[in-house]
Order: sequence, then structure tokens, then C-alpha cells
Amino acid sequence: MYGWRMHAIRVSVLGGPEVLRLEKVDAPRPGPDELLVRVEAAGVNFIDTYHRRGLYFMPLPFIPGIEGAGTVLETGDRVRSFSEGDRVAFCLATGAYAEMTAVPAWKAVRLPSDVSFEAGATCMCQGMTAHYLTTDCFPLRSGQTALVHAAAGGVGLLLVQMARRAGARVIGTVSTRAKADLALEAGANEVILYSALDFEREVERLTSGEGVDVVYESVGEATFLKSLNCLRPRGHLVLYGQSSGPVGPLDPQLLNQKGSLFLTRPSLTHYLKDGAEFARRAGDVLRQMERGELRIRVGARFPLAEAAEAHRRLEGRSTVGKVLLLQ
Repeated sequence: MYGWRMHAIRVSVLGGPEVLRLEKVDAPRPGPDELLVRVEAAGVNFIDTYHRRGLYFMPLPFIPGIEGAGTVLETGDRVRSFSEGDRVAFCLATGAYAEMTAVPAWKAVRLPSDVSFEAGATCMCQGMTAHYLTTDCFPLRSGQTALVHAAAGGVGLLLVQMARRAGARVIGTVSTRAKADLALEAGANEVILYSALDFEREVERLTSGEGVDVVYESVGEATFLKSLNCLRPRGHLVLYGQSSGPVGPLDPQLLNQKGSLFLTRPSLTHYLKDGAEFARRAGDVLRQMERGELRIRVGARFPLAEAAEAHRRLEGRSTVGKVLLLQ
């Protein structure tokens, strides 16, 4: 397979969606502990836009995309857990916006026969993100209340479902009535249309002034301070994204003044520290899907060549659920 050429989206300069260029490049060679995967579906995530813009460092040039699903074409010399022809999904392996990519074997899982490539590419990063947020970062318990921003987004819809399974009351925020319907369908108890209402005041009203136990905050700059105001004393703000831009400097004394609050800025990487944790978390998500306890929603599909348009749609908040690139 060496010497193969393939199509891939490559970033040679940082910038807007227009820097995503479809090019012909050499196919990668799998290392001793890697799989060469023919990518059938690649997930589009906000972290990809951060890489493209330079908010998170990536050496240039690079092929973006950290998540996908496909078929194993070749295995490295030391790989024993996978074979040629296996259907797999993978996460946190850069290079998914391509016809083929090399994936560390410990960052991949076999797909059950009844789980499609699209479903596999949908549930890896966002499913495991929702999983660690609700089970490890702030373990939700029955009777607690969670505020979920972007509740109709890829992570948001999964977060709502997992939070409800934990017995929590879920308040979601969305931008449109159509997105509100999706969040309610996923199980949200109440949904705030933030384009029409002040979500801080609505949370105060819905909780009778008590505030929520946790805010799952993925928007960042535009909502951060108001999110702090939504918390009850000793509440937790889990800042796991920054779709509106990074949060500015913060005086820790502010957390004291607002009620001895807790603030954390986690990433999926730190909650997938090794192969055992990856397999456990991915296995939990896939089992929930197989049992019908976790429903995924693909909101938009684009051919690989239209990766730039996929980014425009994602950053313009005109998508719901998951955005995929398909071969």
C-alpha cells in the first residue's frame, strides 16, 4: 500500500474556513502500534476549527479531524487487537479529514455489527465528552439541576440524555424554536430561547432563585460570566468549549464572591489517559447506543471536498446534532 496517493483536506496557513484545501497527498504508513484506516465518515468538531484558526497549536501543514470511522486496511507490526477488515471507530487521532489515516491502536474500538460508520463517527468524541462530563468531571446525581448550553448541538443533545439518565433536572439553552424542540425531545425539562430571553434571569426564575448545581459551558466568552451567576453556592462551572471565543483573565476572588464556586477547564484528552480508560468509556457509549438509551442525531452531511462549508455551518451555529464528512 506504500506509494498510494489519496485525497485529504490540508491546512497550510491558519485562518478561516477557506484555508481548508482538498489536495492529493501521500497516504500515511502505519507505525508499529498503529492502524491504517480507510475513513468512511469523519466527525466535524469545534476543536477542528480551533486547530484551523491556531487557537490550539498544530504544526503546519496538517490534515485536520480527530474522529472518524472506517475499515482497517493494514495493522502495524506490534498490533494484536485488530485485523485487516475490522470495522472501527477512532478518536483523538489527527488526520481524519482524508481518505486514509494512521490511528494509534489504543485510540480505536471495534464497531458492533449493527452500528453504522456514521453512528461510530458521531458518538466517539462527542459521546465520550458527554460521558466524562456527567460521570467523572461533575458526577451528576438524582435531584441535582444542570444547565446545558447549546443543548441542541452535537455534545448538547447527548449531554441532555445522559444527564436525564442520571436523574438530574436539565435546563437547556438554544437559539431557535426548532432547536428547542430537539432539546426537549432529547429529554430537557425546560429550554430557554436565549435569543429572546435573558438566560440568567430565566434560570433564576426556574430555580426559584436557588441556581443550578452545575453549568456545562461550551460557549465561552459570550456566556461565561452569566453562567457563573446561574450557580448556587458551591456550584460547579465546567468550561469545556469556547465556540464564541476564549474567556478572558479571571480573578479567582470572583469565585469566592459568587458563593465559593468551582471552575474547571477539562479536555477529553485528560479523561482518556490510556487504552483501558478509552475502551471503558467508548464501550459505555456504544452499549448505551445499542440498548437504545442514547440516540444520536446527524444534522448535516458533507462530502470531504466541502469541509470548508461544513466549518462555516458549524461556526455559524446553523447546525443541530452532528456534522459529518463522508467519502
